[in-house]
Amino acid sequence: MQEFDEKKYVEETYDVVVVGAGHAGCEAGLASARLGMNTIIFTVSLDSIAMMPCNPNIGGTSKGHLVREVDALGGEMGKNIDKTFIQSKMLNKSKGPAVHSLRAQADKAMYSLEMRKTLQSQENLTIRQAEVTELIINNGKVEGVKTYSGGTYHCKNVILCTGTYLAARCLYGDVIEHTGPNGLKSANYLSKSLTDNNVDILRFKTGTPARIDGNTIDYSKMEEQFGDDTIIPFSFTTDPDLVQKEQVSCYLTYTNEKTHEIIRNNLDKSPIYAGIIEGTGPRYCPSIEDKVVKFTDKSRHQLFVEPEGLYTNEMYIGGMSSSMPESVQYEMYRTVPGLENAKIVRNAYAIEYDCIKATQLKPSLEFKNIEGLFAAGQFNGSSGYEEAAAQGIMAGINSARKLQNKDPLILNRSESYIGVLIDDLVTKETKEPYRMMTSRAEYRLLLRQDNADLRLTRIGYEVGLIDEERYKKVCNKEKLILEEIERVKNVNIGANKKVQDCLIKNESIPLNCGVKLSDLIRRPELDYEKLAEIDEDRPSLPSDVREQVNINIKYEGYIERQIKQVEEFKKLESKLIPESINYEDVNSLRLEARQKLQELRPRSIGQASRISGVSPADISVLLVYLEQGKYLNNN
Repeated sequence: MQEFDEKKYVEETYDVVVVGAGHAGCEAGLASARLGMNTIIFTVSLDSIAMMPCNPNIGGTSKGHLVREVDALGGEMGKNIDKTFIQSKMLNKSKGPAVHSLRAQADKAMYSLEMRKTLQSQENLTIRQAEVTELIINNGKVEGVKTYSGGTYHCKNVILCTGTYLAARCLYGDVIEHTGPNGLKSANYLSKSLTDNNVDILRFKTGTPARIDGNTIDYSKMEEQFGDDTIIPFSFTTDPDLVQKEQVSCYLTYTNEKTHEIIRNNLDKSPIYAGIIEGTGPRYCPSIEDKVVKFTDKSRHQLFVEPEGLYTNEMYIGGMSSSMPESVQYEMYRTVPGLENAKIVRNAYAIEYDCIKATQLKPSLEFKNIEGLFAAGQFNGSSGYEEAAAQGIMAGINSARKLQNKDPLILNRSESYIGVLIDDLVTKETKEPYRMMTSRAEYRLLLRQDNADLRLTRIGYEVGLIDEERYKKVCNKEKLILEEIERVKNVNIGANKKVQDCLIKNESIPLNCGVKLSDLIRRPELDYEKLAEIDEDRPSLPSDVREQVNINIKYEGYIERQIKQVEEFKKLESKLIPESINYEDVNSLRLEARQKLQELRPRSIGQASRISGVSPADISVLLVYLEQGKYLNNN
């Protein structure tokens, strides 16, 4: 019998190692494995797979767009929330379609379990509970990782998706716990390996509110919030009939002056204001302390009381994250209508963690100075599950494409919110956790959440994450849309009684003469559906096709204007900057522009124009320099 050698450590080889199994790591690992790469995902705890340590929902304003885009590319987040949601609502329905965004309340435990099941069922994918402590890098190229237990895992590429676990510590009052979110183990060694390899580390902070025992809440003092009557799924592959189900209510309540007074009187006990917290927090998701201090004119702030799942009494108090001491948390929460007798299940806390300056990355999410090392999610300085998933699928795709000797997939700002997100991260210097917003997208009327499949399924198919059957369905959908738009533009509507009655019923001005059906659809008070009764030759079409017909006709002028803007944008994006250029040789550039360009190394004139500190005049100088071909003479 062979004698066991306890000094012999595990040593294995994979194509790709993914570090972290949060929302970024799950999408990265699945994309990599589905594209044929032998992939392993490391997580500090199997219980942290696709965990929701903060708000128990997926989607929301602009974030719903990202989920739809991840789904259109072949990702998993949309499918998973469709299986595990407990309430669904389309936000901003009173506004235009560009800002409509789907948001679903999740059963957070089931969401995590379903994603874990998906990962463990995926061919080419191994899940391993272990802490990665070191990157193996030789001659500027990643060659593997080492774990705390001494194991060595050789690979060709590594994708870092460490979330908020890297050198993490949780704080409330004078309590400091060196853990990751929800009390899980933090990852305490990898930061040193990164800094040893000249990776610039930032220190960011985020936070989460207390979880309250639902049995101690008086919901009669709150406003009940219902889901939509007709539920729209996130995934384009989910049968809408299968998601029509009974939903769980959420509730709305408010802070008041008494709440604010308690907070003001105890600010010195908050680590945020006591100077204990080093990290920079998110501007667009402030703690309740920040809200009270910065918005002194507000006598109250909205709080959303949301269930964490079907099999728990825990209720999430959205809008009231805090790092106050436990005793102060009890005091302030109990001033809120409905929470007078609240019992805390989990304290609110702030969490600090290490992340990177994302300008160190290429648009492919590969490090500029370390070949084969990719990064995604909150490790890149972003916030949010959806932003993480979007980066994760792109990092997984581009890692696989690198191993396939293919060009990276880079989505630009005119074709996706994902393109906006990644371009902002790698181009602009993020000094706080980055959050996606519709206002960040210049062409948001074109980048609607309802048309993500039409925009991106072809790309997912070409990459290899979308099968032919799904791709053909989208092609057929596009064909039906175009044919129906053309038909509607040629349907003549006369001023007969049936037409006039329909217009009057819908509070629209009656006709004096005949018009095209498309002209009536463009009226603000009318749409494609309301005019169905006077459209005698209208074909039977799926609801998603009818939706696209209506939007494209109603907003045709605005859409055409944005298409022209995109054409101009693409001219600058197509002007690629040679990698060999030395900006020190471009004499007419201002010093700040030269330094920024030399540091960030933009891939195109378009990207260069979005760098802070690079002016339009600098871009003109650079264009002249490139057109004259001077960089060729200097190499």
